[in-house]
Amino acid sequence: MAEPTAGPPAPVEGTRRRPDPVTLVLAVISVLYPFIALFAVRSLGPIPVVAALCLLLVARVAFGWGRGVPLGMALAPLAVALLMGLTMLWDAHRAVRFYPVFMSGAMLAAFAASVVKGPSMIERLARIAEPDLPEAGVAYTRKVTMVWCLFLFLNGLVALWTALYASLEVWTLYNGFISYVLMGALLGGELLIRKWVRREKAA
Repeated sequence: MAEPTAGPPAPVEGTRRRPDPVTLVLAVISVLYPFIALFAVRSLGPIPVVAALCLLLVARVAFGWGRGVPLGMALAPLAVALLMGLTMLWDAHRAVRFYPVFMSGAMLAAFAASVVKGPSMIERLARIAEPDLPEAGVAYTRKVTMVWCLFLFLNGLVALWTALYASLEVWTLYNGFISYVLMGALLGGELLIRKWVRREKAA
């Protein structure tokens, strides 16, 4: 059973679809959130920062809807916004730091569910560019999805440690820089492995 998507699937065309500027800006702000929070919390306090982030996450869902993104990934920011709002009622300062933890957890839940139910999250994303994905590709993308599940789990654990025990500067360094470097390394490594696998099969 195919995983539902957030709205109609994106059309497969010969040219790549340009990203929506509003969606792109919202995504960039979300990525830069740890650095923004580092300075904004000290000048504005935690409650305005958390409230602004929740609105941003809801806006990401609203503007990203209907672009063929797997439903689990599309709704993850909404789940994070709800958790952030609830945490703010308990401890606003802690809520500021829990965003990376909640995001890793929401993405992990979406990726893990796709492995269990199928098709895997990476398969869904791969089929946007390659609708006729062969069986070997299906098996490969499932393994890649499982690797991402492991990464998201470990990343969430480190993010939780920084949220509970590290200084705000260390929290910002890991969640705003180091974690993205690790993601980039994983993406780059997977790309190299994929090219190597394809060369081996073509030989």
